[in-house]
Amino acid sequence: MDGSASKGKRKRGRKSKAAADHRSPSPDAPAAAAADNPAPAAAGRRGRKPRRVEVEAPAAADASTPRRGDAKHLANGGDAAMAELGPAGWEEVVRVVPSMDAVVKVFCVHTEPNFSLPWQRKRQYSSSSSGFIIGGRRVLTNAHSVEHFTQVKLKKRGSDTKYLATVLAIGTECDIALLTVSDDEFWEGVTPVQFGSLPALQDAVTVVGYPIGGDTISVTSGVVSRIEILSYVHGSTELLGLQIDAAINSGNSGGPAFNDRGICVGIAFQSLKHEDVENIGYVIPTPVIKHFIQDYEKSGAYTGFPIIGIEWQKMENPDLRKAMGMKPDQKGVRVRRVEPTAPESGCLQPSDIILSFDGVDIANDGTVPFRHGERIGFSYLVSQKYTGDKALIKVLRDSKVHEFKIKLATHKRLIAAHVKGRPPSYYIVAGFVFAAVSVPYLRSEYGKDYEYDAPVKLLVKHLHSMVESPDEQLVVVSQVLVADINIGYEEIVNTQVTEKF
Repeated sequence: MDGSASKGKRKRGRKSKAAADHRSPSPDAPAAAAADNPAPAAAGRRGRKPRRVEVEAPAAADASTPRRGDAKHLANGGDAAMAELGPAGWEEVVRVVPSMDAVVKVFCVHTEPNFSLPWQRKRQYSSSSSGFIIGGRRVLTNAHSVEHFTQVKLKKRGSDTKYLATVLAIGTECDIALLTVSDDEFWEGVTPVQFGSLPALQDAVTVVGYPIGGDTISVTSGVVSRIEILSYVHGSTELLGLQIDAAINSGNSGGPAFNDRGICVGIAFQSLKHEDVENIGYVIPTPVIKHFIQDYEKSGAYTGFPIIGIEWQKMENPDLRKAMGMKPDQKGVRVRRVEPTAPESGCLQPSDIILSFDGVDIANDGTVPFRHGERIGFSYLVSQKYTGDKALIKVLRDSKVHEFKIKLATHKRLIAAHVKGRPPSYYIVAGFVFAAVSVPYLRSEYGKDYEYDAPVKLLVKHLHSMVESPDEQLVVVSQVLVADINIGYEEIVNTQVTEKF
């Protein structure tokens, strides 16, 4: 798929407990592009690398919130404001922002694998972020907030007690995690947050959380400035997202974004940091959140967001459309490659023109109607499905229209973007350390700029190669542990294994 690379670095928000440790997010390829911009060749384009950072979002007020200025005043000086109001005014303030009591602070101890020495783990570290209580005695936060967790604790607003939490599910692609607490005391006196529909442009949003710069809850306000398919830095995927102009800082990750009626419309999870932009934050919208929750409820586990296993290109060029036998009233996108392991490989072929998905016509630029006056990449339609669902696609092949019912599945990369909590895979024989290559492995070996510093052969595999079989891995000799048996081979480092013996 096409990927016009993002021009700034998005950052995930997880506030380090000791000394604001900003850990770089987990991007996949340098091009984390919107799915509505297809040419796959562009996805591998290596230009100036955008800088990504961790972020969390501020939270919102409820229906009775008076004015945006008042909300900001409460955000930074809530305690002082309440002191000025006196006891008679405290009750009124509580009525203004009742949803804030459902926002919790998340404390996590992480122990990351050491991908360069896979038989070890790195030194543990602590971080704090935000979360909020939903129905069914559950708590939502960001996946990157509890990545490689050893222990997770939650603290409610106004409480001095930290409650031990259990991680129920982690959705790496959508950057959402689901937690619960066994202690009944934690759930007392708290009203769960309610989810609303997708907001419109210019709708007011208030973000609540526990960002860097203080220990108490923080509230910031803004408006919805854009709704589109965007790159999820942590998940290395493209899903629906909201762009807002409310301030989002490290530690806000996992905090809810409320509308002016106190209904949750999303989860703050990343922001754009670039010298040419100001106050650009991103929120996971309710359609993505509900998909994650319903997926967990249906399957008992997170199964992921399905995709169509193809690379495609736009058909905006009139000569190309004519060459492919398209009529003037026909629109669609051209299939460039089909993943051999994808279910679609049994029916789709290179140079097929996909005309529609589940009855919705696809335009030549890869977009479909979204709302009044808006269009969005057709991958949005695919992401609304669940793993194992079937969809009807209409295809133009050799000037004839065909219909196929395809089974949707998740994407398997040759070089995985995440290990999803599993320890890295390795094998040692005669001092040769064989390791499976993943994005965390590349980052461990070559740093956060691995897209520029790693060997070209590995980057080509990372950006353009497809898996030929379900169990295929890219294996390298990561290093040679010196011994008498391997004299003369000590200098082998990150050399790809191409044949089995």
